Amino acid sequence: MTQPDEPHVVTDTAHEDAPLTRGRPVVLVPTPPGLWMVLLGVFVATLSPLFGFLWGGTFGTGEEGQTLSPIYIGLFLGVLVGALGVIAALLGGVKLYRYNQSVRTADEDEAQGSREIA
Repeated sequence: MTQPDEPHVVTDTAHEDAPLTRGRPVVLVPTPPGLWMVLLGVFVATLSPLFGFLWGGTFGTGEEGQTLSPIYIGLFLGVLVGALGVIAALLGGVKLYRYNQSVRTADEDEAQGSREIA
């Protein structure tokens, strides 16, 4: 090892004739359509009733003559938002299922086409 010009740079003189490689190539594979919608829907469906209950609890228990306490109203609104999350997750699941079916069909057609050629 030689002394580098800058303190944070290390040079290796043992392999000066070897070509520099930057490491193995990285192949980025996109996520299938519908996956993020499923994940977001499940996240919203799981946490919105909890946050609705928390939000309702910040307003207290309410007055004595009240028929609905703010805690119940917050929980109800959280459940409604959670239902929207379930709908989003289901729609994303349908989109993901259809995409997987189209990929499977395309793979089968390609395999059948290569058998006909051979």
